[in-house]
Amino acid sequence: MAVLTPMIFPFPVAVAAALFAAAALVPRHASALTRHDFPEGFVFGAGTSAYQVEGAVEEDGRKPSIWDTFTHQGYSYNKSTADVSADQYHHYKDDVKLMHEMGLDAYRFSIAWPRLIPDGRGEINPKGLEYYNNLIDELIRHGIQPHVTIYHLDLPQSLQDEYNGLLSPRFIDDYTAYAEACFESFGDRVKHWVTVNEPNIETIGGFDNGRLPPQRCSHPFGENCTRGDSTTEPYVAAHHLLLAHASAVRLYRDKYQATQRGQIGITLLGWWHEPATNSSQDAAAATRMNDFHIGWPSLHRFMHPLVYGDYPTVMRSRAGARLPNLTAEQSKKLRGAFDFIGFNHYLVVRARADDSAFNLKQRDYYADASAIADPFEDIQAGGLEYAPWALGKLLDHLKLKYGNPPILIHENGTDRTRGDTSCGLSSTFSSSSSATVRVSVCVAST
Repeated sequence: MAVLTPMIFPFPVAVAAALFAAAALVPRHASALTRHDFPEGFVFGAGTSAYQVEGAVEEDGRKPSIWDTFTHQGYSYNKSTADVSADQYHHYKDDVKLMHEMGLDAYRFSIAWPRLIPDGRGEINPKGLEYYNNLIDELIRHGIQPHVTIYHLDLPQSLQDEYNGLLSPRFIDDYTAYAEACFESFGDRVKHWVTVNEPNIETIGGFDNGRLPPQRCSHPFGENCTRGDSTTEPYVAAHHLLLAHASAVRLYRDKYQATQRGQIGITLLGWWHEPATNSSQDAAAATRMNDFHIGWPSLHRFMHPLVYGDYPTVMRSRAGARLPNLTAEQSKKLRGAFDFIGFNHYLVVRARADDSAFNLKQRDYYADASAIADPFEDIQAGGLEYAPWALGKLLDHLKLKYGNPPILIHENGTDRTRGDTSCGLSSTFSSSSSATVRVSVCVAST
């Protein structure tokens, strides 16, 4: 399947979001959408992550990540693994050629920590270094900007085994050292860095409901829980990811940015929440979820500290002692620790009030928000809702709360069934900020 999700977005920074599962499998009719459909200054790009497309999981010194463990234990959909996947490790030249033929301006990919530094810390793997140098050089040779994600949920399994990964503050130093290896090795050519992709999703999926690796959770909040604590661990993991991000940004700005002249940010996932019914209770629940999701577990949990240096008041009041404290020095490092915010948005989620949850002695993130808002339930019930207006509301929300930060749309859109040719600029709307946003979705399925 190839998914193309272009956008025209006149906020401070405009970047196209285009996704495809495997560059080698772009169907012929996807060529109906080209770079010429977009104006000058618009960046038409495509994005992947290392584990999804590289394959070669046991080749040339790469060691397992928590995703390898997760899929090999049979927890992924259809019990599939990414052992081969699109095999970009061996076919990157073919993939870059296809990107060039599609007219892409940028390719967003992630570096696999267990391929570059297989043990999580220590020596760089020469074969891993060679692969990423070759990929970056091939992109530049074809006039394609490399946009690099340093960490995309594929923690080396060795660090998970050693100290429980994100639950330990030791992660911060190991991540910072890994990030520096990336800056030193590739920063002369890479001008767009993302420290972490969707940390909000990793912390909820990995430590609250257990749907993602390292699959830690506790009853009754998670699924198939054998270890973990859904009431505290999502907050701790997010806290350490946030501090790791700030540490890498400080390092880059102090040591590399002046000479390498790049930009660095973080990519967050944001769902817009609407009330499930017309009741005032559900309306309040949707508001709380937008404050929680856009702030704490998703955007607010990360955006608020990055702009204001502390967690949102609503998070403090509801999570209490389960929410880690920030020292004065940590707060200083966090405030303004981004040149841009990468933003992923796919769907609107319907929120229902659940005030009884707040009275429970043990509460997870959703109970803290006193709301039921599970996007996976919505997807299973009726598929993704095509709602470009939700993106506009979400961007207005960010602008209002956080002073119009530079935004790069990294991922966006929903798919279509085989034979659906509804491509092109399909929706135009004006947001309350008086900015006109035109959203286009075009998907070709094989």
